[in-house]
Amino acid sequence: GASYDDIDIVIHPQSIVHSMVETMDTSCLAQLGWADMRLPLVYSVSWPHRLRMPYKPLDLAELSTLTFSKPDVQKYPCIQLAYDAGRMGGTMTAVLNAANEAANEMFREDVGLGFLDIPTLIEGAMEAHKEDFKKDDVNLDDILSCDAWAREYVAKASADVKNGGKILLI
Repeated sequence: GASYDDIDIVIHPQSIVHSMVETMDTSCLAQLGWADMRLPLVYSVSWPHRLRMPYKPLDLAELSTLTFSKPDVQKYPCIQLAYDAGRMGGTMTAVLNAANEAANEMFREDVGLGFLDIPTLIEGAMEAHKEDFKKDDVNLDDILSCDAWAREYVAKASADVKNGGKILLI
């Protein structure tokens, strides 16, 4: 498998390239489609098959330009959190995912969290999880338990964030 050091993230404002893999000979294979996640989602659940879809064919001439740039990891702190969780492995990726989902859901429900509170809550959950972190022999029960724990952590910690406080390790 690829290491996290082999994964690069780029900002692609047109949202046409949904994934890209560079092979050993430096050529790239990419999944392109309109700026709509329906096709990548259909592909992910129908793989290895391809389904005929009623979408307008992608017209590269109509697009004319695709641009890419490196992300500013200070502006997008969740990128570094994802790399950190991935490099740790074990149960940390389950905590990152659950904390991210919980914080995003609370943000979208407009319960008083700001957008920039999301990485703060995720980082707090990851830091608090280090006490119970499990690296090896992780099973489904471990993942589900960590998922539930991280969601509960975010729910409790968000009260402090909404009141202008700091995240405390719960």
